[in-house]
Amino acid sequence: MKKTLILLLLLTVTLAHAQSWEGIMNWTMKMEITDPQMKAQMEAAEKQMKDPATQAKMKEMQAKMEDPQFKAMMESNPQMKAQIENMLKAAQGGGGLSSMFPKGMQIKVKNNNSITKMDGGMMSNMEMLYLTDKNTAYRIDRENKTFSVMPQFTDKDKEKEKLDYKVTKTSETTKILGYTCTKFIVESTSQDPDAKKMAMKQFFWTTTDMKGIDLKSLSKQRMGNSQQALFYEQIEGVPLRIEMTMPQGHMAMEVTEIKKQSLPASDFEVPAGYKEVKSGF
Repeated sequence: MKKTLILLLLLTVTLAHAQSWEGIMNWTMKMEITDPQMKAQMEAAEKQMKDPATQAKMKEMQAKMEDPQFKAMMESNPQMKAQIENMLKAAQGGGGLSSMFPKGMQIKVKNNNSITKMDGGMMSNMEMLYLTDKNTAYRIDRENKTFSVMPQFTDKDKEKEKLDYKVTKTSETTKILGYTCTKFIVESTSQDPDAKKMAMKQFFWTTTDMKGIDLKSLSKQRMGNSQQALFYEQIEGVPLRIEMTMPQGHMAMEVTEIKKQSLPASDFEVPAGYKEVKSGF
C-alpha cells in the first residue's frame, strides 16, 4: 500500500503541470481496502493498535522522543524521525490505521512549477516540489528542515518495466465545480521485475474548459512511472476527478476548490538552509 501512496504522490506532480495557469487546487481523497487478506491484516493491526497495552507503549515512545540521547539519534535520521512522529500522531488520534491515509491534498501551480501538500496521514509533513526547468521533484520536510531529490525513471528502468494499457474516451459527462467533464477509462497491467503483475483500472473525469493547463504535456516529463505518461497523451483536458481500482482496493480523488490567483515565487523553491537527505523511496 505504501507503493500506492507513492504512486499517488507522483501522480499529483503530473496533474499540476501547467503552461500558463497559476493558482491553487484543493482535493479530497478517499481510500478503501477491499482485498480480503489485506483487509483482515489491517483490521487485526488496527485492533492491536487500539489495545490499551499498545497505547501505553505509544505513550512510552512519545516520552522517549523527548530523551536527549534518543532525540540526538533521531536528528541524524530525519526521515525516520518524521515517520515515527506521524505514526504516533495517527495512533494517538484514535483513528487507527485508517488515519494513516491522507484525506486530501493541496496543489499550487506557478510558471510550470508545482508544489503538493498532503492533508493527514503518514505523509502529512510531506510536500512534493516539482521544478520544470530542472525536470526534478523534491521531497520537502519543513518540520525537520530537510529535503531529498526524488529518483527519476531512467531509460534502463523503462526497458525493464512493461505496461499494457488501453484508453477509452466515453460519451459520459458530468459537472464538477461548474466545469463540464468527460469520462476517460484507462485499463492497464504493469509488471515490475521484482513484483507480480498488477492490473489497474482508472477513471479520469477531465475538462477542457480550464485554459493553460493540460495533461498531454506530461508525456514529456520523466518523473516517477514514465510508462504511465504514455496514456496521458491520449487523455484530453484537466482531471477534476480520478478513481483508481487495484487488487488491494479503491481510491477516489476529486477537486473541491479551484482558485486562480497569483502566488509568490518563494513557494516554489527548496528553502535555504535545509539539509539534503537520502530519498527513502
